Amino acid sequence: MTTTPQPDASQPVGSLPVGSLPGGIHIDAALLNRYDRPGPRYTSYPTAVEFHEGFGAEDYTERLAALSPEAEVSLYVHLPFCDHRCHFCGCHVVATQHLDVAEIYLTYLRREIEAVATILGRRPQVSQYHWGGGTPTYYSPEQMRRLQATVLEHFDLTPGAEVAIEVDPRVTSTAHIDALWEMGFNRLSMGVQDFDDDVQRAIGRGQTEEQTRSLYHYSRDKGFTSINMDLIYGLPEQTTESFGATMESVLELRPDRLAVYSYAHVPWVRSNQKRIDEETLPGRDAKFALLAQAISTFRGGGYDQIGMDHFALPEDELAQALGRRKLHRNFMGYTVSRAPDMIGLGISAIGDVAGAYAQNQKKLSTYYADLDAGRLPIERGYGLSDDDRVRRHIISELMCNLWLDTKAVEQRYGVDFAVDFATELAALQDGPVADGLAVLHDGAIEVTSLGQLFVRNVCMPFDAYMEAKKSSGPMFSRTV
Repeated sequence: MTTTPQPDASQPVGSLPVGSLPGGIHIDAALLNRYDRPGPRYTSYPTAVEFHEGFGAEDYTERLAALSPEAEVSLYVHLPFCDHRCHFCGCHVVATQHLDVAEIYLTYLRREIEAVATILGRRPQVSQYHWGGGTPTYYSPEQMRRLQATVLEHFDLTPGAEVAIEVDPRVTSTAHIDALWEMGFNRLSMGVQDFDDDVQRAIGRGQTEEQTRSLYHYSRDKGFTSINMDLIYGLPEQTTESFGATMESVLELRPDRLAVYSYAHVPWVRSNQKRIDEETLPGRDAKFALLAQAISTFRGGGYDQIGMDHFALPEDELAQALGRRKLHRNFMGYTVSRAPDMIGLGISAIGDVAGAYAQNQKKLSTYYADLDAGRLPIERGYGLSDDDRVRRHIISELMCNLWLDTKAVEQRYGVDFAVDFATELAALQDGPVADGLAVLHDGAIEVTSLGQLFVRNVCMPFDAYMEAKKSSGPMFSRTV
């Protein structure tokens, strides 16, 4: 593989500047026109649209039983309940104020935990453990303690395990934080999105900056040394001025990590998003300007950029792992966890076990019915082929570490990279490489600083399923 010269990043790609980044990188409308198109976020490969009902409970049972007794695992617990659903939300949630409905769910969740533990036949070592939602702190501290006790009846946390939970400052009390600390949680992720009142009204949220500040400071005083905040750019009524004010407030708090997600407007998938007036959404160029502003603000504020949408302080282990090119990613996000297998519990949760994905039922009724029938509540899944495994590794390395050692791929999977991926390399050369998003080295592919913004586009040539999806209607959010 020959080295391709990188275009001078200090020169505009075209004549209509849209946004500027640290290092003198300018992005113009012509570049956005080429790369702003629907594409996967690659939280998995193959993506969830390839999952099918031909893979069911028996298949997943076999995969769980095949896990090595010595294998460490990641564990995800989905707690879907919220008081009400925000207009922008893209998660699998159940909006209800009937607490008895949420209590019944805990009973069935316990049954699923026991069923999985029985199949495993041992107490797995868990190195990464996460409660997501929904709003996990919808539950009372006592209910949370009962759930934690159930999990720890059947799973062991390794020393130094990541034990994380998503918390909503609107409903999370000091009693919740006290309970989480006592239960051994060591990481918090706070949903912020945007502090601006107009944006909050437009997304149906109603979260004050004071609520967030109060919870943040109490958590710090309690002893939490790893706190993440979630922001979203591209929301209705958002401007560079209003989002800039939000980011300055966040910088003042200085969380250890930041996730700055692109709002994915997919009302054909999430009907609640139909409540958002599309006329109030920032256009493509304005949305990209918000992203450029976030990168400049947080990098200027001392954060390292991680992957496509995360930031971390230099002393944080995510930043250190990226420096060593040892960063990983799964359905829970970027991680340094060594565990290659992930067990998902609760409705809609996805497991990634022994070379297969398995997703639980998304409706409470079918989730309960499967457990009542004595089977795992699997709705659909996917068993990876040998080709899938190679491509998953390629895409994961590019998404996480912005670098692919093609010689290592050859040694690990027994392929001739230049021959077996000749078509993909040609597409990469004609597009992302020519536009300065990637560089082909002898034995490696490097994603540039410019390419980090479009890393999904850099990965797409290696996605064997993309071509077939072009005529299938909208499936993915746009990459910008």
